[in-house]
Amino acid sequence: MEQEGQVKLPPVTVGLVGINIVVWIVLEWMGDTQDSQFMLGHGAAYLPLIVEEGEWWRLLLCMFLHFGADHLVNNMLMLGIMGMRLECVLGSVRFGILYLLSGLCGSMLSLYEEMHMAEYAVSAGASGAVFGVVGGLLACAVLNKGKIEGLTVRGLLFMAALSLYYGFSTAGVDNAGHIGGLLGGILLGIILKMIDFRKRNPYTIE
Repeated sequence: MEQEGQVKLPPVTVGLVGINIVVWIVLEWMGDTQDSQFMLGHGAAYLPLIVEEGEWWRLLLCMFLHFGADHLVNNMLMLGIMGMRLECVLGSVRFGILYLLSGLCGSMLSLYEEMHMAEYAVSAGASGAVFGVVGGLLACAVLNKGKIEGLTVRGLLFMAALSLYYGFSTAGVDNAGHIGGLLGGILLGIILKMIDFRKRNPYTIE
């Protein structure tokens, strides 16, 4: 029996963070997660294999792989903080849908840019999906008169702009993936916020 006022953590956010951490630990135990060839052998995205070999599953699997501890920690901190808030707004099912689809949007835009530029790189990370979470929060805040879960449209825009600036000013960052995830999250946030198939969200955060 639950006590009154007890905090119940959003399960999808917690589960996603846990899965990413476990995957990284297992891969780090097996080899070197900062080695591009090792990561390629375990599901990282690479255009020639995706397009020419038909390994489209890499667009999804790469969202759960990270190059080193710093890459993992940065993405999981943002996912934990922002994901809990968005899951409280949308509910677990819609949040999970937004996370995966916005991550795929990021992977697809990254793939398109590589095809256009004819420059191929091994890529992985949850950052596209994490940007999708920020985009989803931004969309929900706009629909909720400028504020949601203690966050404002202005604050979310500043956070997104700062993160994008950091990506463009840092070598080796998949900026197309970030932009694709953000735009996908905004669009999906608008659509999913309007789909009211849950009565009341049982998850709360303090």
